[in-house]
Amino acid sequence: MNTNYDTLSEAIEGLKSQGYSEDLNLKSNCIECRSLGYKLMAEDFIVDQVFRFEGDSNPGDSSVLYAISSEKYDLKGVLVDAYGAYSDPLTSEMIEKLRYRPK
Repeated sequence: MNTNYDTLSEAIEGLKSQGYSEDLNLKSNCIECRSLGYKLMAEDFIVDQVFRFEGDSNPGDSSVLYAISSEKYDLKGVLVDAYGAYSDPLTSEMIEKLRYRPK
């Protein structure tokens, strides 16, 4: 498993090849899987891996890629989120849940 990706797109492709096939969207109080119609609350998922990417010339290009899995919904997916000035406000439960703690 490659954990040293150079670009966001390379990391997304690598994770998709590992079964993280769903595209997830971050909402203030949940993660949404539009293709399956699920809303994953903080207790419904775990963060398996996190990758941070900094834009070379523009700080606005900074992003975080999360590899997310849910036993409850039997899914694995990727979540891309901006960080810094462009990040959306989140509930305290979601902030705590998205703090990655390697096993």
